[in-house]
Amino acid sequence: MFHKNIKLVITGLLIALGIYQIVDKNVGNGIFLILLSSIFIFLYFKNEMILLAFLKLRKQDMEGAKKWLDKITNPEAALVTKQQGYYNYLNGIMVSQTNLTQAEKYFKKAIQLGLSMDQDLALAKLQLAGIAMSKRRKIEATKLLAEAKKLDKQGMLKDQMKMLKDQMKKI
Repeated sequence: MFHKNIKLVITGLLIALGIYQIVDKNVGNGIFLILLSSIFIFLYFKNEMILLAFLKLRKQDMEGAKKWLDKITNPEAALVTKQQGYYNYLNGIMVSQTNLTQAEKYFKKAIQLGLSMDQDLALAKLQLAGIAMSKRRKIEATKLLAEAKKLDKQGMLKDQMKMLKDQMKKI
């Protein structure tokens, strides 16, 4: 994994070398180098470790996803802001099975840094509502649940929200 600024430097060098190759009458090499630089541009905005962690999470392999996330040693230096949000979001999902206090910190930081998709933001707020409810903070849980409901435009989290509301009635 490269530092985010190193990815930009590599991209700039590849583009400069590609332009030099085109000017030097090696058009094929130049086009290839410019296309190769697009990989580094993509990896600047979508970190490869987070993509691999999402793949492992999709296969329900929590330990494998945690291994990929642990390879990011300094998220502030290696990731752009949105990717830092997803780093914390994924860590919150991993830790929510064992430590609710730490998961709450991860989810709050993920929401603060921002998540690209409304669905991810809704899930993070729903998780926070569940944590707040388990800690007997009903007002905060109700507020977070209402925010999650606004963000869930496709209705994918409808069942989980209904279950959480039913559990809140018991408190």
